[in-house]
Amino acid sequence: MIDEVFMLRAIELAKNGVGKVNPNPLVGAVIVKDGMIVGEGYHMYYGGLHAERNAIASCKSKDDLIGATLYVTLEPCCHYGKTPPCTEAILQSGIKEVVIGSRDPNPLVAGKGSGILRENGIIVHEDFIKDKCDEINRVFFHYITKKTPYVVMKYAMTMDGKIAASNGKSKWITNESSRMRVQDMRNSLMGIMVGIGTVIADNPMLTCRIEGGRNPVRIICDSGLRIPLESQIVKTAGSIKTIIAFCGGETGKAEELKRSGCELIRTGQKDGHVNLTELMQILGKMGIDSLLLEGGGELNFGALSEGLVNEACVFVGAKIFGGTAKTPVGGTGVCDIENAFGFLLENVEKFDSDVLLTYLRGD
Repeated sequence: MIDEVFMLRAIELAKNGVGKVNPNPLVGAVIVKDGMIVGEGYHMYYGGLHAERNAIASCKSKDDLIGATLYVTLEPCCHYGKTPPCTEAILQSGIKEVVIGSRDPNPLVAGKGSGILRENGIIVHEDFIKDKCDEINRVFFHYITKKTPYVVMKYAMTMDGKIAASNGKSKWITNESSRMRVQDMRNSLMGIMVGIGTVIADNPMLTCRIEGGRNPVRIICDSGLRIPLESQIVKTAGSIKTIIAFCGGETGKAEELKRSGCELIRTGQKDGHVNLTELMQILGKMGIDSLLLEGGGELNFGALSEGLVNEACVFVGAKIFGGTAKTPVGGTGVCDIENAFGFLLENVEKFDSDVLLTYLRGD
């Protein structure tokens, strides 16, 4: 089916915006006339022109647009934001037919973009290969409707479910190919969150090692502000946005952390720890649409318990440690099997001898 070929091309174009457009959606557009592609575009960066305008601009002449069909992965916007509405550009272009993949849940757009096009004589088709178009914007759909970040819990474990050897060492459970896949995740999601235990044990940087990639906003859950001032996180806070979430009283250490460039967020307490639900609401208001949750075990359990995890990415390394070493999720655990946190397996990827299992929350 030729229409599907054009929309699949639009989806591939949209993916070029990964790591650059948050908290906006990924959008691709293809313009077709007489069965041939005459224009292409995608949303390239936050604040830049949207896919439809870039596609229109890519056409060699105005004649290419007259009577053409536009394939776009998301309903065209119809409001003024950082750029003018795309519906306006479409109406002025001479395009006569628009094929839309996903409907936009943003209240400023939802149904209005399509409605404006129809009212002005444009033929509009909606929900075309909708599932594939929806898939690329899970983060955006969650964020725009819930106003909180989409949370991806990621961890690496051995075949027997351990995240460290009996002496606490964990480098490396997985291979280099798996670790580079994690860098892709850090580039695509806006924030990365770990607990203070991970910072003290590993002294990580939590940056993106992809050339030209984007460092995520670093968020450290540190109830009592125990983070060492000499840690790599604090030392680089002046150049990499860093948030320390805590729930204790203000101290001299808080002022030292602020002078180092850290931003502090104080939440209420939940079981003596940072209130994660409250924290997510604050981060959402800050425009952080997505988080890579890299643990440790106590933080993972807390996020699961509060129903905050939307997706789980589980790397399984081809090793067995044995013994009673740490597992990916700590906390008090569930008492009854029926109370287990349920997920649905979505995808399986192989990285040499490692495996990545991707699950979506099963509710």
